[in-house]
Amino acid sequence: MLVSPYHGGSHQAWAEGYRQCSDHEVALLTLPDRFWKWRMHGGAVTLARRFMAAGDADLVLATDMLDLTTFAALARHKLGRTPLVLYMHENQLTYPLPVEGETGPMRRQLGERDQHYAFVNYASMLAADRVLFNSQYHYDSFFAALPRFLKHFPEYNELGTVAGLREKSQVLPAGVDFQRLMIDDSRLANHQSLIFNPVPLIVWNQRWEYDKNPAAFFEALYVAAAEGIPFRLALCGQQFGKRPSSFTEAITRLSDRIVHVGFTELDTYRRLLWEAAVTVSTAHHEFFGISILEAIYCHAFPILPHRLSYPELIPEAYHLRCLYQNQGGLVERLRWALSHVD
Repeated sequence: MLVSPYHGGSHQAWAEGYRQCSDHEVALLTLPDRFWKWRMHGGAVTLARRFMAAGDADLVLATDMLDLTTFAALARHKLGRTPLVLYMHENQLTYPLPVEGETGPMRRQLGERDQHYAFVNYASMLAADRVLFNSQYHYDSFFAALPRFLKHFPEYNELGTVAGLREKSQVLPAGVDFQRLMIDDSRLANHQSLIFNPVPLIVWNQRWEYDKNPAAFFEALYVAAAEGIPFRLALCGQQFGKRPSSFTEAITRLSDRIVHVGFTELDTYRRLLWEAAVTVSTAHHEFFGISILEAIYCHAFPILPHRLSYPELIPEAYHLRCLYQNQGGLVERLRWALSHVD
């Protein structure tokens, strides 16, 4: 049974893709993707109740948004010795916080990390029989931060548990359903006038949030525009809450180059990805990178920071051309890609 308390976005895509492709019979136990803090606080209570009323399971596979300790305690009479596996899409210990405390996930704490949610991840890992991370970067960065986190506590900080957690953890990249992005020959022919437009299209298909660092992306586009380099721009990706000011400014300054703004249905998203010549990331945070891989699958050329999970996604032979070290390197690679679309 796969337990997904925050069932939306990449969590949902991964879970439903696994159920569809696995040789095993996979039942989903889910809650909607809203109120993420409450999901980490109370989702385990609701899901344990539902689990007790559901059929038997040979294994429980839970995502990182579940308080696995509470779930296991409440479902202990049925679980018995059933193995528990925790899949770490993300974690609340190394997720970056904004410079200004009034935005982002910890705005009620004025930008200070709420240690409770990090502890839920830690305790859930202790309760699990196996722990899976979606990238080597995620694994390495979490275990680098965990001892510092535990040292915050005044006594009995259980630093000795770190080695044991490492031993039962491994990296298992998230499965990505690329089949949904395929376009058959007849539909591709209808899109050829768009796909082969001589003015290259740049696509942004990540979340509209501070941790994706959109300001740096737009600064690079402003340089290219000022140099007279032709390009078009599609701004996809989900927006949560208030639109970041950098997007509002860019939509005004680059209005004559923009062909799409906002989250879209699959058919339009698919068309834009196949039409795109270039995809760019400026992220401060990426534990895996599904949206970037989707763009690469549709033949968009990736320009990505040389950090986070990106060096794992791009073969080493292409690091110099695709991965940049600073803002100047981003502009240089963007300039080159837009003038060498072939």
